[in-house]
Amino acid sequence: SLHLITLLSNKGLSAIDMTALSSGHTIGQAHCISFRDHIYNDTDIDPNFAKLRQSTCPFSGGDDNLAPIDIQTPTFFDNKYYQNLLAKRGLLHSDQELFNGGSQDSLVRIYSYNAWAFANDFVAAMIKMGNITPLTGMEGQIRLNCIVVNS
Repeated sequence: SLHLITLLSNKGLSAIDMTALSSGHTIGQAHCISFRDHIYNDTDIDPNFAKLRQSTCPFSGGDDNLAPIDIQTPTFFDNKYYQNLLAKRGLLHSDQELFNGGSQDSLVRIYSYNAWAFANDFVAAMIKMGNITPLTGMEGQIRLNCIVVNS
């Protein structure tokens, strides 16, 4: 997450902003291909949670199978995402890195029990992110797949 903190810092966002904005993952689903390595190879994951996700995401195949990113409240925007991280139930490796013995652990703990602090920081971070000047014209692109640069 240090690499991501540096990238966001270059855009005027702080580590607090990154941790707050990551809660966008409290709503939505992820394709098996995006979390397979985490549920089969990482050690920073609850073994029962890994088994649950492995039941719909086989070791090979099923790349497009979906799982909710937030197992507790997948259709609500709330701070349960952070509670999942405390329980080592972050579906995506990058999410679980927020609570993995690093610099953001204390903030994840605060957000997990203090919905007001989380919401307040999220709003401030969204405003900051909204003020980042986007690349336009030939300097930027609208990606067809958010994780892959268009070829």
